[in-house]
Amino acid sequence: MTDIIFIQDSRIVIGEQIVHLRKYLPPGQKVIVITEESVYSIYQNILRDYEVIRIRGGEVHKSWETIDRITGELIRLEADRNTFIVGFGGGIVCDITGFVASIYMRGCRFGFVPTTLLAQVDASVGGKNGVNYHGYKNILGVFNQPEFVICDPEVLDTLDDREYAAGFSEIVKAAMIADAGLFCYMEEHVKPAWKKDRACLEVLVKAAVNIKASIVERDMKEGGVRRLLNLGHTFAHALEKNGIPLHGEAVSIGLCMASRLSVCKGYMSEEEAERVRRLLELFHLPIRTSIAVSQLLNAMRKDKKRDKEHIHLILPIGIGQCKEEFVSFAELESLMAQL
Repeated sequence: MTDIIFIQDSRIVIGEQIVHLRKYLPPGQKVIVITEESVYSIYQNILRDYEVIRIRGGEVHKSWETIDRITGELIRLEADRNTFIVGFGGGIVCDITGFVASIYMRGCRFGFVPTTLLAQVDASVGGKNGVNYHGYKNILGVFNQPEFVICDPEVLDTLDDREYAAGFSEIVKAAMIADAGLFCYMEEHVKPAWKKDRACLEVLVKAAVNIKASIVERDMKEGGVRRLLNLGHTFAHALEKNGIPLHGEAVSIGLCMASRLSVCKGYMSEEEAERVRRLLELFHLPIRTSIAVSQLLNAMRKDKKRDKEHIHLILPIGIGQCKEEFVSFAELESLMAQL
């Protein structure tokens, strides 16, 4: 059984099998798949009917150099404006594919087949596509919705524990933003979720996607309410710039930092912040860092959410509710020293 969630004309199909990819593609048009080397080695039997561009994984390769190489490959494969491009892989593949499809010949149609939990609940959903520049997250990017996103729960069986765990930080984030009931469900279903119980995963993926979709529908280009989805991410991007390798792990630490900051400002109780820390720990995620405050602040000063000597932060005011706050770097430095 599949569930379909729409963001405008973009279909997010939860529970579909990737072997049915063909029925989502436009008939009679050239199709080119962009994927990672490691993903191709698992799914080459499914992808053998398509032209495939393989890239290297990792944030270091989410770069303009990779876009340059993909563009060269698209030209070599004689891709034109009618070519349909599929991003088949994790969050980095989805980001890169959406970006290059949006700029190649002023835009090609595209869709996603996310193969990680994090990509299914976050990176493939919402139409944000971008690449990093010298380690600074998503400095180059566009807003453009994929025509479809196929979320097949079976692909999650191929993930190692660390990569699987990374996806739960984004589900916790969604619950913290808008669904206290989902947060409680996660607290009560850690074991089946960790064991990849299909019914439990369906609840979690569908809930997280619904939360993001409902917010994006109201604010397609992050002019207002969509900023709530940045909860924990301003800290996370600074952590990634300073060496935290997995986005989901950086988000986990970022959620804890945002929660502790809210406690310091009197917005959130210590008990609620402890629930956040505990739930992330139960999903085998990191909750703290030894990176110096000065290094994090230096990276945050390059963040696209900065406005002169201030930065937009999203802070929880309880589980299931957040607020946006415009914080000076001077105040932020003082508060982070207390964390």
